Amino acid sequence: MNILVVDDEKLLVKGIKFNLENEGYQVDAAYDGLEAVELARSGAYDLIILDVMMPELDGLEACMRIREFSTVPIIMLTARGEDMDKIIGFEYGADDYITKPFNILELKARIRALLRRSALVNNVTESVLIVGHITLDTEKRIAVKNDEHVELTVKEFDVFELLSKNPGRVYSRETLLNIIWGYEYQGDIRTVDVHIRRLREKLEENPAEPEHIMTKWGVGYYIRG
Repeated sequence: MNILVVDDEKLLVKGIKFNLENEGYQVDAAYDGLEAVELARSGAYDLIILDVMMPELDGLEACMRIREFSTVPIIMLTARGEDMDKIIGFEYGADDYITKPFNILELKARIRALLRRSALVNNVTESVLIVGHITLDTEKRIAVKNDEHVELTVKEFDVFELLSKNPGRVYSRETLLNIIWGYEYQGDIRTVDVHIRRLREKLEENPAEPEHIMTKWGVGYYIRG
């Protein structure tokens, strides 16, 4: 799960990032509202933690702008605890609100609750992924190419599902190994390349010139959005 933490208090961001990464989350940091909006446009995040009082663009305005193109769960952070501030935050599109100073255990609990709620919605609305001529049913774990069923191994399916859910986002080989195979995997990193090659052979019209499963040379792999 990928989380974006946005606050101009860099020490606070560092602490949140450290604690969440220890829970297994992948965490990016930003320090103003404008940066938050731009990063959110990538669609790479499962949840955003957003401070209210920030330079360039405050958290409420950033939240409203993000809501113009994304339904990603947003938790607002604020030093003020008045009910009216919370109401305004919800009106701007926030999903939850937590007042500074807060207990990190409470923040983790709120994150887990929002991610569970989001997963329930996504399972209903995004169980079928379409990438050009390829259709992926993530509930039935079925891949279809040009109306014909394609047999994918478990890991092939998992890799393609992850990339398809995050079009345009480049995943390094190391990241794919950690997410799909797990942190304890001791095998060769080239196993990722092998799985990508097989996916292209099975799903692309011309594996030598792929249209969807793309390589970012020197970085990793992504699905063309």
